[in-house]
Amino acid sequence: MTVKTSSARKNGSVRNSADDASEPIPLRFGDDPYVWACWLYYEDGMTQGDIAETMGISRATVNSYLADARARGIVNISIEPSRLSSLTIAQELKRHFGLQDCLVVPSDDNTRPLIDRLGRAGAQALQRLLKSGDTLAVVWGRTVMAVGEQTSITGLQDVTVVQATGGTSATFAYTPELCAAAFADAVDARLINIAAPAIVSAPDVRNILLREPLIESQFEALSHANKVIFGIASMRPNSTIHTSGFFESVSLQQYLAKDAAGIVAGRFIDGQGRPVAGPLDDRTIGISLDMLKKIGLRIAVAGGFDKVPAILAALRGGYVNVLITDAATGRGILHADGVTEVDQKLLQRPRVENGTPPATGFRTHIKKFLNNPDEVVEEMLYGAVKAHAAYLEPVDSSHRALVARTGPRAGKVGLVIGGGTGHEPAFFGYVGKGLADAVAVGNIFSSPPPGPILECTRAASGGEGVLFVYGNYAGDVMNFEMAAEMAAEENIAVRTVVTTDDIASSPLEDREGRRGVAGNFFIFKVAGAACDRGLSLVACETATRKANARTFTMGVALEPCSLPQTRRHNFEIGPDDIEIGMGIHGEPGVIREKMMTADEITDRVMDRIFAEMKPASGDRVAVLVNSFGATPLMELYILFRRVEQRLSAKGIVIEANWVGHYCTSLDMVGASISILHLDQELTELLHHPCDTAFLRVAN
Repeated sequence: MTVKTSSARKNGSVRNSADDASEPIPLRFGDDPYVWACWLYYEDGMTQGDIAETMGISRATVNSYLADARARGIVNISIEPSRLSSLTIAQELKRHFGLQDCLVVPSDDNTRPLIDRLGRAGAQALQRLLKSGDTLAVVWGRTVMAVGEQTSITGLQDVTVVQATGGTSATFAYTPELCAAAFADAVDARLINIAAPAIVSAPDVRNILLREPLIESQFEALSHANKVIFGIASMRPNSTIHTSGFFESVSLQQYLAKDAAGIVAGRFIDGQGRPVAGPLDDRTIGISLDMLKKIGLRIAVAGGFDKVPAILAALRGGYVNVLITDAATGRGILHADGVTEVDQKLLQRPRVENGTPPATGFRTHIKKFLNNPDEVVEEMLYGAVKAHAAYLEPVDSSHRALVARTGPRAGKVGLVIGGGTGHEPAFFGYVGKGLADAVAVGNIFSSPPPGPILECTRAASGGEGVLFVYGNYAGDVMNFEMAAEMAAEENIAVRTVVTTDDIASSPLEDREGRRGVAGNFFIFKVAGAACDRGLSLVACETATRKANARTFTMGVALEPCSLPQTRRHNFEIGPDDIEIGMGIHGEPGVIREKMMTADEITDRVMDRIFAEMKPASGDRVAVLVNSFGATPLMELYILFRRVEQRLSAKGIVIEANWVGHYCTSLDMVGASISILHLDQELTELLHHPCDTAFLRVAN
């Protein structure tokens, strides 16, 4: 018998006569009084006194039956799986990082934005954590504002809220002043603002302002804070701290070049949580990292898979002792810090009967066709260039910058794509006439350096500018931006489109924070056609952005991939589990579920895509069913079959489709489904001829 903890108690009828009490056990319970007692208690909702009268036994015997039933496994109390997962992840985060407490928001169906769920969780935590007499420092941010807006605590006395950083004249809705005011209103607290800008023009200005008596008194109040609440910003270009314009006077490339992984209270930290020195240090007015670490209770509210490196850095640096995040991010943090035991705790492992030992012959390494694992990329590229010599050639002898033999020409916008290896045939497979003019190649799952990107830019330039199209990963963004700056010095105009088609990697309101995955296939195709048609650089960029906005991808992994250097799986998936929302670099999915049928998996993916795409009957789409590397065509066609059925049921026409290996993740077992929601312009560009090693579209 499985009992849900959320079952409501019901009023059971009570037998009053001794004759009724002596009736035999109802037939459906057989001859087992334990099952009868459990059913009356858990399912019919009777009290133990009612059960005693119904069964004609004492309350002590009822209590004994219920306890024995639990001990014998007749009854298992079950908690909703998503909540159980969140509790397990929270417990492991607390243990692993030595936190005082941790609250993990369960994964859901994305009906509510993640920021709203984090805001509600943060407000819930403050109900317990904030006490009369506290001084709460508030660091600004979009997530922090969400907490403030959902907080409402009455009955507290003598609470002070202090703005933790200087202010800004910006017009966004989560400035330092507005965030602090929201918390002060929510708890009816005294508010102390910092009457100075967060960033000033020069160190001398900062020093003068900090000596002002008013600001000195405000910092004195800040130094007495015993609790602080803050968000954590990633180094992704879509993060709040970037898009706010807060740091517009300084190039963030200077921090990225020093391996900055995240931002806490306006201060940059590296992957280990160490401060990253830069030009803003002496121009920032606000709480320092040292001040932050001296505060007794340090509450961080942050979530979203793109923030995993930043949150992990803050945890490693000791800036957080109460963490509020979501389940997918929590698992990602643990995986990134080498904690994989949590996955086993989330599994319901079958019981080993009679002490049967595990099967022998278990292998720890994957067999591969390799020579020297450290030379795998160079040897692969050498073979690829020889195999596809009709389509591409090296710009130089290194094979890290490849150019199309029949692509670049005068008077045409050049298209440069690129990324790490391990995704073959992406990205060099899409270099050729009518598609990409050049590709920059990095190491396995790593961005190409700026040098090869610049070489590709020169080779692709036909005098009308060059379009960069690449996936939204921190290393790619940094290196392509550096290459664009170097190209500008050579008078080559560059425009950039960063692909963000992975709908699982960030919520809808953070579309710009999503990863670029297999949907790159469609976006490259549209970009290449626009360039080949002779459109202007701006028009090519516009068409490519439209393709990116109308492409929706979601992946599912059955087994992990293995790196050539280790020949081991880079993470673990249980024998009966799958990862939904998997990334192409081995990033964990947004949720781990039990294995299900192909149709059920496809339906989960298509339901998510439909929810965002919002198609109407008569719409036209292009479909890509892509293998992650080890999934055979047989299974891909089974998935496509269900995709076609779901589209057909909505009256949606498949204009074109591709099924096979197009953007892989080494030898991962899994697949992704990409849908491009077409309009007339995109349809024409999709059908525009191209000829590459792995994609040919005829006239």
